[in-house]
Amino acid sequence: MKEELLYADLTYKIIGCAMKVHSTLGNGFLEKVYENSLVILLNRQGIKAVHQVPIKVWFESVVVGDYFADILVEDKIILELKVAERISEVHKAQTLNYIKATKLELALILNFGARSLENFRLINKFEKKYLSEINEV
Repeated sequence: MKEELLYADLTYKIIGCAMKVHSTLGNGFLEKVYENSLVILLNRQGIKAVHQVPIKVWFESVVVGDYFADILVEDKIILELKVAERISEVHKAQTLNYIKATKLELALILNFGARSLENFRLINKFEKKYLSEINEV
């Protein structure tokens, strides 16, 4: 039996919007240009997308810092945007830490720096996050 992808329809729409941004702008811009463009396009599609959402990072019941999610979609998916030659293992480890810290279940890494848009899906299978714990702007 084939397992259903987590948030399959939503991630399909997100990647489609990212592909449109990439095909329209090409590669070579700063990350912020792609971030702003993707938020505009997602919101136009009726998808709630907020950029630079502050999320507290905890260590042994103490706040040790803030992480700012590039884009938070529908309060459940972190989009980590990159402008790099390729998605690296360091990018994957960094993004995995973000979903562990937030206790969200899914993150997508979107790399606008390559000739073709790259995307990578990361799942946090062990923790869930309640929206009340996310510090929205």
